Amino acid sequence: MTKRLALVALLAGVVVAGGAALVASKALAPARPGTPVFAEVKWPFPMDQWGLGHAYRCGAENCGTEVHVYIRAKIGFCNCQTGVSDDPELERVGDVELLGEKFSAPAEGHPIAVAWMKGRSRPYDVPGRAPASTLAIAFNDRCDVIVATAVVPDGPAARVEPAVLGFLNSDTVIRWAEKVLGL
Repeated sequence: MTKRLALVALLAGVVVAGGAALVASKALAPARPGTPVFAEVKWPFPMDQWGLGHAYRCGAENCGTEVHVYIRAKIGFCNCQTGVSDDPELERVGDVELLGEKFSAPAEGHPIAVAWMKGRSRPYDVPGRAPASTLAIAFNDRCDVIVATAVVPDGPAARVEPAVLGFLNSDTVIRWAEKVLGL
């Protein structure tokens, strides 16, 4: 009976160790090339009435080009009736002015969704940066809005919009949004 018990314990130990090794290998596995991986970096802008936000970077090895995304909440600053449903509202609530006071939009925006929230995305030209290399995104929950600004060093930021929206829909951002919005 003792040999049998020892054998069962040994087999159970092997199964548990194998499962732990499998879990560890998945957790430590490097990101696949081309898979967007955003890491938090220091917020580069001075404090203003909306406070400090969160800054993230995705390297060229994972996003095809370097991408910086700046996000923060603006509580009570959104049109409670319509949300971020048009370009004038996106421009009013967005954070493109963090990059420069003068900017223009080379194209119309379009609707986007982040989790349960609806909003809008639009490219911008900012002097001193490559044309259309800035993307303003805003989405709201009732009267509260979350704004994101994505910046690439060259070329149109619209090419990284799917990766940025994927990041904004990630558990990292959604958990933060739920907390900051008091949900």
